[in-house]
Amino acid sequence: VQLQASGGGLVQPGGSLRLSCATGSFTLDYYDIGWFRQAPGKEREGVSCISDGRIYYAESVKGRFTISTDYAKGAMYLQMNGLKPEDTAVYYCAAGSFLRPQCTEANYDYWGEGTQVTVSS
Repeated sequence: VQLQASGGGLVQPGGSLRLSCATGSFTLDYYDIGWFRQAPGKEREGVSCISDGRIYYAESVKGRFTISTDYAKGAMYLQMNGLKPEDTAVYYCAAGSFLRPQCTEANYDYWGEGTQVTVSS
C-alpha cells in the first residue's frame, strides 16, 4: 500500500491550500482514512479522519478544514481555509485497517510521506 501526499507549500495567514493524497490502485473503501500533522518539537496529531462514515475534526481546525474522498480514484483531500501560523507542520495522509474510530496515530497502519505546509507572512 502506497500513499503519496501533495499540495503543501508556503501560504500567507488567511490563505488556503488543498492537500491531495493518491493511493494508486489501492482501494480506500475498506479503510479508515485520515490526515495528520506534525509540527517541529510536537507529537503527530490527528487533524481529520473518516471512520465508518463518521467524520472527525480536531477542535483547532473545525470550520476551516474539510476532508473529502474520491473512492473511485482512490484519493483523499484536505481543503484548508483560513490558515494560521499554528497550522504550520508536515501533513501526512494515512489509512487504517483496524477500523477503530479514534483519529489517533496508533489506529493507522499505512502512511504516506508528508508534505510541508508553512503559514507565514
